[in-house]
Amino acid sequence: MMQIRRSQERGQADHGWLKSHHSFSFAGYYDPAWMGWGNLRVINEDRIAPGTGFGTHGHRDMEIISYVLEGSLAHKDSMGNVKAIPPGDVQRMSAGRGVMHSEFNHAPNSTTHFLQIWIEPNVTGIEPGYEQKRFADEEKRGQLRLVASGDGAQGSVTIHADAAMYAGLFDGDEQAELPLNPARKAYVHLVRGALEVNGQRLQGGDAAVLAGDSLLSLAHGEDAEVLVFDLAS
Repeated sequence: MMQIRRSQERGQADHGWLKSHHSFSFAGYYDPAWMGWGNLRVINEDRIAPGTGFGTHGHRDMEIISYVLEGSLAHKDSMGNVKAIPPGDVQRMSAGRGVMHSEFNHAPNSTTHFLQIWIEPNVTGIEPGYEQKRFADEEKRGQLRLVASGDGAQGSVTIHADAAMYAGLFDGDEQAELPLNPARKAYVHLVRGALEVNGQRLQGGDAAVLAGDSLLSLAHGEDAEVLVFDLAS
């Protein structure tokens, strides 16, 4: 079973300095039909205005992934990490028993555009942790590159969750397939461009939710960037 969720169906928030689209219920956006998918709880597409950002705030017992599309995201946390996250990097922060952090766009003239992703952990109360790795476009071109997983396979960042996240770039004749376990769930988020997912056409911001499927097929991309999640049911 595959269901398409169009970009315009997502929740929206405009705080002036922050413009956000919510794939699932978050903050002031609530839709009981979209509380998450499997153990995937949040995908927020955020645009942070120049010279602004999220002040210091706390999280606990959540695996948080930042995936920057444009600009740079400045991260600072109570573990002592002070990092810049550019496009191509995948950042993972395990909130564990509690962490404080801030995220800012220090650029004077450009917007930071990124995805904030939350996945529910399979262990709680752990020591907070941080990891950041770069995945070059060549690793994602015409294929799905594993970028986050429960065991750090293939050099991916390690999340404390029964989930895997892949990233891919597709254009023209490039195509890929990913075998799926029908007992699990999958989620496809098209970051930008256009792409056929199991024969159905998606545009940037659209998503496909899958349950009971045994194969994911991606083809006929037009400057497409996509994230695929393999999730616990």
